[in-house]
Amino acid sequence: MDFAHDETTRDLVARARAFVDEHVLPAEPVLQQQLDATPDDWGFRPIVRDLQARARQAGLWNLFLPGEGGAGLTNLQYAPIAEITGWSPRLAPIAFNCAAPDTGNMEVLHDFGTPAQQERWLEPLLEARIRSAFCMTEPDVASSDATNIATRIRRDGDEYVVSGRKWWSTGAMNPDAAIFIVMGKTDPDAERHRQQSMILVPRDAVGVRVERALTVFGYDDRDHGGHAEVVFDEVRVPAANLIAGEGDGFAIAQARLGPGRIHHCMRALGTAERALALITARANERVAFGRTLSEQGVIREWVAESRIEIEALRLLVLKTAWLMDTVGNRRAMTEIQAIKIAVPRAVQRILDRAIQVFGGAGVSQDTPLAELFAGIRTLRLADGPDEVHLNSLGRAELRPRVSTRAPE
Repeated sequence: MDFAHDETTRDLVARARAFVDEHVLPAEPVLQQQLDATPDDWGFRPIVRDLQARARQAGLWNLFLPGEGGAGLTNLQYAPIAEITGWSPRLAPIAFNCAAPDTGNMEVLHDFGTPAQQERWLEPLLEARIRSAFCMTEPDVASSDATNIATRIRRDGDEYVVSGRKWWSTGAMNPDAAIFIVMGKTDPDAERHRQQSMILVPRDAVGVRVERALTVFGYDDRDHGGHAEVVFDEVRVPAANLIAGEGDGFAIAQARLGPGRIHHCMRALGTAERALALITARANERVAFGRTLSEQGVIREWVAESRIEIEALRLLVLKTAWLMDTVGNRRAMTEIQAIKIAVPRAVQRILDRAIQVFGGAGVSQDTPLAELFAGIRTLRLADGPDEVHLNSLGRAELRPRVSTRAPE
């Protein structure tokens, strides 16, 4: 078994690592200063646009997308690069134009959009001239079961009429989020997984109201365009805005969420590595009870446990990426679910240890740890809560085994 990266991956990893170290991490305090100076602005700050221009010039652009418009990388090639961006979740992914929800929305348009839809919306997203939002979750139903979605999309002549309320629509507070991908029901009487459809709703369509921003443990994620509650009040859009066909919404959602889940896990490993690096630096310089923290047995145990967890889960993420490349997302579902459960849990534990090592500073704004913790804790809900994935994974494991998931 060969664990070495190929030449393309090694080159991109080196360039991404250098870019994050030289440009992104030093830009974090600059971003915070710009956010503090313009508290009512939900758009990108100048430092973000500057980093995007630099990243594009450095060839670190749209690396997540395997097809036309992207870098042509496999999941296995992209994994270590995405991990590096996880060192700075608030800046690195967006600098490389590899941030959610735009990545998933671009994949939907790339895989299912018509040529007209791609020209109107995908091309400017690939250029980072606009942003987007994905409107699936709803406040009034248990959205962990996507078949519960209550938003209606009904046909009226040459138009569809969209009515419903969504929330946790990431990026929607950003005024540059020009297009919303909305999931709703076109036929409530159809088979359970054929009731839903997806449709493109421009932000400026009559009846679209971005009601309010939602915070995550008090953080508004203003640097990423926030998370919004959005109302669609009898919004009319052309019938040509439907993505694929009526009843295809659930299948599109599953196709979108698979890559999204592994991308989250890839980045989370980078966040864990940054937390461990912070623990190491703190433990070697901080003195308590006459010894550095690094000489305390409990700290050494935390560091060792963290390294074991990172290495084990990185291997599982890489195996999952390899399976997605070789046998497809559907046959890799067991591994996708496994990493979606295991990685955020482990990274949350590592961040908790880091916070403990830093003491009061760990929960303050003087370190990135509190905000990183909030983001990782949210991953245990985003794209399906732990319990849904555990139930599905357990059910699959209890079925009679007929074959392995390895490629033939």
